[in-house]
Parts: sequence; C-alpha cells; structure tokens
Amino acid sequence: MEQESFKILEYKRVLSRLREKAGTTLGKELAGGLLPSGDREEVRERLQQTAEAVYVSSMAQPPLGGIKDIRESIKKVGLGAVLAPDELLDILTTMYAMREMKRFFKELEAEAPILKNWARSLEILGQLEKDLEHIVDEHGNLRDDASVELKRIRREIRSSQAKIKDHLAGLLHNNEYQKYFQEAIVTMRGDRYVLPVKQEYRQHFPGIVHDQSATGSTLFIEPMAVVNLNNDIKQLTAAERHEVERILRAASQKIRKNDSQLMDNCEIMAQVDFAFAKANLAYEMKATEPVLNEAGVTKLMSARHPLLPPDKVVPIDITIGDSYSMLLVTGPNTGGKTVSMKTFGLLVLMAQSGLFLPVESGSEIAVYSNIYADIGDEQSIEQSLSTFSAHMTHLVSILDKVEPEDLVLLDELGAGTDPEEGAALAMAILERLLTIKATVLATTHYSELKTFAFGREGIENACVEFDVATLRPTYRLLIGIPGASNAFAISRRLGLSESLIIRAKQLIQADHAQFEQVINQLEKEKMLYEQMNADIETRLRRAEQMEAKAEALRVELNQKKADILRRAKDEGAALVRRMRRESEEVISQLKEQFNDQGIQKRQAAIQAARDQINEAAGKVRPGIVSVKAFRKPVDLKTLEPGDIIYVTKLDQKGTVLSIRGKELEVQLGSLKTNVKARDCKFVEKAPKEKPSAKGGANGSLSGGGGRKRGSSFISKAQEAHRDIDIRGMMVDEAEMVLGKFLDDSVMAGLSQVLIIHGKGTGALRKGVHAYLKRHRNVASFNFADMSEGGTGATLVELQ
Repeated sequence: MEQESFKILEYKRVLSRLREKAGTTLGKELAGGLLPSGDREEVRERLQQTAEAVYVSSMAQPPLGGIKDIRESIKKVGLGAVLAPDELLDILTTMYAMREMKRFFKELEAEAPILKNWARSLEILGQLEKDLEHIVDEHGNLRDDASVELKRIRREIRSSQAKIKDHLAGLLHNNEYQKYFQEAIVTMRGDRYVLPVKQEYRQHFPGIVHDQSATGSTLFIEPMAVVNLNNDIKQLTAAERHEVERILRAASQKIRKNDSQLMDNCEIMAQVDFAFAKANLAYEMKATEPVLNEAGVTKLMSARHPLLPPDKVVPIDITIGDSYSMLLVTGPNTGGKTVSMKTFGLLVLMAQSGLFLPVESGSEIAVYSNIYADIGDEQSIEQSLSTFSAHMTHLVSILDKVEPEDLVLLDELGAGTDPEEGAALAMAILERLLTIKATVLATTHYSELKTFAFGREGIENACVEFDVATLRPTYRLLIGIPGASNAFAISRRLGLSESLIIRAKQLIQADHAQFEQVINQLEKEKMLYEQMNADIETRLRRAEQMEAKAEALRVELNQKKADILRRAKDEGAALVRRMRRESEEVISQLKEQFNDQGIQKRQAAIQAARDQINEAAGKVRPGIVSVKAFRKPVDLKTLEPGDIIYVTKLDQKGTVLSIRGKELEVQLGSLKTNVKARDCKFVEKAPKEKPSAKGGANGSLSGGGGRKRGSSFISKAQEAHRDIDIRGMMVDEAEMVLGKFLDDSVMAGLSQVLIIHGKGTGALRKGVHAYLKRHRNVASFNFADMSEGGTGATLVELQ
C-alpha cells in the first residue's frame, strides 16, 4: 500500500498506542511494524486472533511477565560466544515464562483455537531449564554449587581470607604494633590485604609496600606473615576464574544445541503478546469487531475517530459500495468533511491490520487492495509547486495506479485554481474513477459537482450538517443530501446589510438559487424525518417496557400458582401419611388376631385394608403428580383419543378427547380445555378392554367363576394406584406384596410406580432393590425425588 496514505491518515499514531499496550520488547516490535493487508483471508485471520484475545482477556490475562529479548544472546551463542551469567538468567526467566504460557492455555476452558495452537507449539526445554537453574541464582550470580570444583575453590578462598583477616586483626590489636598504624583497619590494594603504616615506622614493620597516600605519610604494607596466604588466594582466584569460564562455556553449548527451538518460542511469545496488545487497545477504544463484507460494501455505524478525545468526537454513519461506489461530501469549511474522510480511511487501515474499530457492533467493512489519499493543502517547497500543482501531481500518480478494488480519498477536489476549470477537472477525474470502478470518497465546495452527482449512477451526495441558527456545524454526516453553502444566512447573522444580501441574490444565477432552495427544503425534511423517527423509537421503548412488566407479572402469577400447588401437595401428603399410620395400626391389630395357620386370611385382610386406604389416598390427591415423573414428549403420530397425558403448565393429568393439528382437546376432571402438544408429556395409552378368557384346562368356559375373575381383573386395572407403602414389613412379606402390586400395575398399563419403604436401617430398602433387580417386569429403578420421599422411596420404571 502507498506509504504516503499512512502518513496522511496518521496511521502511525495508532501504532504508537498499540506499542504501549504490548508488554514485551518482542510484542512492541510487531506492533510498531504492523502493516495493513489487502488479502481478505489474511485480514479475516488477523481479526480472529484479536477476537480470541479479547474473549480470553474478559476472563483472565495471560502470564507475560519475565519475557526478555534473548534473540541477541542466542545469536551470540550461535557464533561461538560464551554468555555471561546475567544473560543466562534472562534466558532462564524467559523459558519459565514460556512454560507458564503453555500451562495457562492448556488449562484455559475458553474456545481460542488460534491462541491454543500457538501455545501447543511452544517447546518446553525442561532439562536445559534445570541446568540453568543449577548454574545461576535469581540475581544473575553464578551459584557456588554450579560444580563440585567451584564449590571447593570458593570454600578454600573463604578459608584463606578468614585466616588473613584473623592474622591482621591480631597485628592491629597487638600493643607492640599499635603505634605503627595510621588507622586500625584492614584494607586492600589490588587483590592483596594490607595495613596502613605510618611512614616513620617503615623500617620497624617488615612487609611489602603496595601503595602510599597522597601526602606520603601513610604506606600500605602487606605483612610478610600473610604474603603466602595472599599468594594462595591469588592462585585460588585464578582457578575460580577458569572454572567459571568452563561452566559458562558448557552452558552456552547446551543453549546452542537448542537455539532454533528458543528462537521459534520467542516468535510465538511475540505473537501472543501482540494479540493481547490489540485486545487491550480495543478495550481502551471501546471498539468492536467489524464484519468483513464479501460484496465490497462498507457500512460503519456510529464511527468515531480513534485519535480524537472520546468526550468531544461526534460519531458518524458512513455507507458506501452498495448502490453507489462514490460518495461526494459537500458543506462549509470546518464542518467536519475532512475529519469524516480521515475517520473512514483510518478505520479501513485499522480493520485490514486486524484491529477492532470504534464503531457500533454489527458494522461491516470491505477489504481494499490499496488505499490512496490526497488530503491537505501542503505545498511542495522543494519542487516549488503551488497547492494546485502539488495536488494535481499526486492525483496523476494515483490515476496511473488505481484499480477496481482500491479505495481513493480526495479532499477538496479541483481546489486552488479557477472555479469553472477546477469544477470541470474534478468532474472529469470523478468520471474516470467511475469507469475504473474504484471506491471513492471525495469532498468539494463546487455546486456544479452537486448537480453532477445527481445525474450520474453510482454517485451519491452527502453533506456535513450545519445549524444556521447557531452558525455552528453539528459534525454529523448526512448521506443522500447535498450541502448548501449557507453564505447568505451566515452573512445576515454576522451583520451584513440586507441590501447587499438582496443584490447578491440578484446577481447569482436563478437556477443556482433554486438549487440552494431545494437543498434547504431537503435538509428540513430530513430533520423532520429524524424527529419522527426519534418519537417512534421512544414509543417502541415504552411498549417494550410495558411488555417486560407484563412478562414479570406473568412469572409472578405462575410462581404463586406453583406455591399453591406445592402447599396442596404438602397438605395431601401429610393427610396420606396420617392415614397410612392409622392403617398400619389397623394392620398390626389384624396381625395379632391371626395365627400362623391363617396366613392367607391375614394377607387378604391386610391387602383389603391397604386397598381401601389407597383408594382414599387417590381421592385426596387425584390430580397432583410429580412434574419429573413424566419425561416422554407427546408424539402426534401415535397419540390417540383416550390416551392419558400430563399438562405441564397446569400440573394436571388429563384424557385426550380429540387432536386438532398441533393442539389437543383435553378433559381435566370436569374441565375441558385446548392445549398445545409441546406443553404436554405422554403418560400412558388409553386402557383397552381385555377379551374374556376362553377355555380352561379342559377347553370349556369357566362359567360364573370365570366371569367373576374377568370382572375382578378389570376392576383391579381400573383401581390400580401408582404407589404402595410397605414400611414396617419384613423382606419376605414385602416381596409377596410387591409381586402382586407390580403385576396389578402392569395389567393396569402403568409405566411408573412408587414404592415407599422408608429409610430406617436400610435392610428393607436393600431387600426391595434386590427383588426389583430380578423381577421380569422391572425396566429400571432409582430413588424418588425429594418431593416424593427421596431415599425413603424408589421410583420404578415398568416394561
């Protein structure tokens, strides 16, 4: 793309803000060198990277601390150089940051495929990291235990230094020698320990003179007694230096073996930092992701110039590329034409660089191969060109290079010369650009161009709004309306005499005056339309508020209804429990009245009592069921009249009377109602009459006894209940009762039953579950919901 356009549109200032958001030197380099791309797929991938970084940033910030620019150190190693301890520390901290970055994205639950793929590509060099940790400490110093030999040498150095200090301290505190010393201190000259001796006692203190004071009154003498010890330290220091060099050389060789992996990791870390720098810039600008338009249409809503103060910038709406590819903006000076053009051009550059835009969500933008801009009135001093010549020279260069998928921004086209000639040249240039089919945004003062835009397909007029009453621009861009000059109105308000204004109107051509009048009328109609539109939006918001209030009221009523039903369930359950307790007392009394010889009579009496109680319980809660008990949706293909369904909104079971498309007519007790099939759950098919049994063992009817048994079967099917209470029974006794209960439930067509066994010691529950596992009619079973007894009851699915 043309670099001159970057300068004109101040693209580098955006990059400077982006650099500030990067946390590492590597990321700042990428931010500073970012260039827009004209390839649609590359732009799409760049925006996707930014979108993922924005999404991840909303939950957590990646660990970018500790990342150093180690590329120079890696290059030095590649050339055979030996790294210093502080350079090793930089590599070590960077490797630690790489490991933390990989761990961060591995544990991240958010969807970020591009960033996670980068993190997976990071190669963690665990052994090298351990080796460097063993060599340098957190301050960049070589550790004593970097090698066994180094540890020994440094230990001997410290031992020798301690001996020297002890010996010198003894001399300093010796009464015989104290008068010889200028000060009672131990100091060093070079790498030798010395004492400050007065000049006049030089002959009385044997040793080697290493230095003297500026006045010559003090000599720094190394006592003969410590010369050998100092020599030992000197030798040990040389040995230490050689060992340190060996350790650093070995560490550098290990780094050299992994230099390519380290460089690749650095590039990945730079990309990650750069992506999150774009995300942080988007957050600061309150920017959103633009939608890439494949048809070459750009539609920016509430677009704000990113370099203007947020509290002063006026958002604008710009649409181009749909029914017209050229937008001609007119209006007075300082009205915002140039700012609108720069806003449009700069946002295009940002989008094609992968940056989010300070626009309203849902804004669309096309991808342009090149962007050319001719904005400003600077003269070319070096070439001694006038304003017109400078612009024309640039325009000639643009016209030689522009292609159909390019964007051209032209400010004050044809200005700087004779108005008639300038307007004619401007129209010719615009016609040429129309023929090329480039996307063009141009500004002008010429009235002839306004008329030109009206008569050409592919061009649309626009203007920056101007408030004549206040003589101030509103900085709003109005598409579809050309701008009026407003010169007469402005002059009148500024005090120009009315006679001069009337004479000016007489001198102006009649068609031009009429044209200005049409423009003013259009502007008034535009403002009236916007006022009506604002009124409609106010009414719409009021309607939405009323709708929300109605919905809240409906939810409240449903909640109250649910509370009433729940209380009814609780009261019914309490009544049933009380009746069951009373029945258990009756059963206990019955048990005492029968001996073991009359077990069949006793069971019959007990079952009869339970049947009577269950019948009473059914009357107490005929329509109250568990919402979770029925999960099967209604299938309209198999549903028939007479089938039993559960209406979720009414919390009631009912019988299907008829099927009307997707609506059902349902009998709920004494109430008939219409409900939608999606608001219902299937319970069971309609009970079918069983044919009477034919032929016994001898092939003949059973007579009256057979009819009685058939009648009894039908009666049991009709009176079967969904639950049974076996609390207080022994396991073998419960099995007998459950066997009959399950058979009756299957014959009655029930798909679910509830067995109430209580909690107690758990023996009865275990026995019941063991029995259910081997029963042929049991498909599955689980503990009941808390509303039906929890672990004190079992919900059984029958097959």
